Amino acid sequence: MTSFFTDLAQQYVDGEWRPGKGSWDIIDFNPYSGEKLASITVATADEVDQAYRAAERTQPDWADTNPYARRAVLEKALRVVEEREDEIGEAIVAELGGTRLKAGFELHLAKEFLREAAQLTLRSTGQILPSPTEGKENRVYRLPVGVVGVISPFNFPFLLSLKSVAPALALGNAVVLKPHQNTPICGGTLIAKVFEEAGLPAGLLNVVVTDIAEIGDSLLEHPVPQVISFTGSDRIGRHVARVCAAQLKRAVLELGGNSALIVLDDADVDYAVDAAVFSRYIHQGQVCMAANRILVDRAVEQEFTEKFVAKVASLRVGDPADPATHIGPLISSSQADAVSKLVDETVAAGATALLHGRAEGNVVSPSVLTGLAADAPVLQQEIFGPVALLVPFDGEDEAVRIANGTPYGLSGAVHTGNIERGVRVGQRIRTGMIHINDGTVHDEPIVPFGGEKNSGLGRLNGESMLEAFTTQKWISVQHGRSQFPF
Repeated sequence: MTSFFTDLAQQYVDGEWRPGKGSWDIIDFNPYSGEKLASITVATADEVDQAYRAAERTQPDWADTNPYARRAVLEKALRVVEEREDEIGEAIVAELGGTRLKAGFELHLAKEFLREAAQLTLRSTGQILPSPTEGKENRVYRLPVGVVGVISPFNFPFLLSLKSVAPALALGNAVVLKPHQNTPICGGTLIAKVFEEAGLPAGLLNVVVTDIAEIGDSLLEHPVPQVISFTGSDRIGRHVARVCAAQLKRAVLELGGNSALIVLDDADVDYAVDAAVFSRYIHQGQVCMAANRILVDRAVEQEFTEKFVAKVASLRVGDPADPATHIGPLISSSQADAVSKLVDETVAAGATALLHGRAEGNVVSPSVLTGLAADAPVLQQEIFGPVALLVPFDGEDEAVRIANGTPYGLSGAVHTGNIERGVRVGQRIRTGMIHINDGTVHDEPIVPFGGEKNSGLGRLNGESMLEAFTTQKWISVQHGRSQFPF
């Protein structure tokens, strides 16, 4: 596995694999074992410029390429992933501490999104619209934006890089991708390798492994990209939005969440427990859609709490390479320390720990907290770790009020014995996505994915990809003669 990482530990610019020219290295570690996987010399601002210029130079020919030919490249990329699935799964386990279950989940979705991206090549269609002017024909063309900058996160790096890269390429754009520093291979150079093997022409996809400490805002401020697709925290997302606004660029922002899973008084409690445990603890809670807050009607609070705590206590914690492991490491020691500190501070402030997780290295065992004050700071923030907050409520109105009492609005779930009741409650919650009698962690290739409030701007997936990565041009044709007032 070590050679896999070292072979991909380079920059990929204009179809060439080459070392970065920065003055320092990003060290890629296995977050469970601490093993050094690779070191990558960072790309400089000049190399970012080279990547964007290569994309700019090659994009027009790609946009003019027959969409069926573009589709063939996307289909070959899917076959490459399928052929190397075991190897990619091992890389996900090693580089980001994903469990075997999580690696399989991420790869399944990645393949589904590649299938959808291949079909997207044929859906960038125009329109002919009527005109009030006699003899005039209005043609509306949908065209690629040109060059797209993609910045991806560490939690689902292979999937979430592909999720923007593949449709942007399918629609005739070129791309410059910057992966997260903690996952430069799975989120970056591995994507480049897949498309290189798929026959994507050189220069259309460039990967720069670097850091803001080296390049500043050059990735955002560069004049070439017309769209920046960013997935990450709302803190960084706000900065991306400000810079893009100053440059009059489109920003597609998929940001954090503080989702509520609501258990109403008529819910199937056992089923709701299963959904809540998965929704909170999948990938150690490092998921933007995770159920940070689990809201439970007081009528079923005791039963739910007992069963929930028992199930969480049974989760196996440890080596993500072990197929029996449910909870592996957090991405870094700083993240593990931050989560442990948050739990300790919340308990010190008066919360009750039904389970109090402890850190061993980067592995943090699950915590379950209850008895939180209504104004507890922890209820307002995204917790990227294995910590569940149980919050009781009395009736639907209070559940809705609590669910909406956060600056985020990404996902959510409602559990009830009456589906239409669940839909009515779901409609009252200000969130981009909500699921009735299911978990909070879902993504599908053709549904609009995105959030409200601090959870982002814009949508991805399906037809939303057209809005994200294409633009419209109106060309009118006067078949007769217009009458002018002078």
